[in-house]
Amino acid sequence: MLEMRPDCERCGVDLPPDEAGAFICSFECTFCAECADALDELCPNCGGELLDRPTRYGKALRAYPASTERKFKR
Repeated sequence: MLEMRPDCERCGVDLPPDEAGAFICSFECTFCAECADALDELCPNCGGELLDRPTRYGKALRAYPASTERKFKR
């Protein structure tokens, strides 16, 4: 199950689990669309490809809530 991190690691923008616009690598590093584009869809942490993160809705989101641990380092 994906961790569904709540923010972009690069700029800190909120990335709700039930909305499109988040990109992740295989280690679940998470970035917004604007930052993923600026990074040429390559994760700066591991060098992996950044892909669209799936969304999580309704019953699944209630049963398996998104993480609240923010990763953005000011």
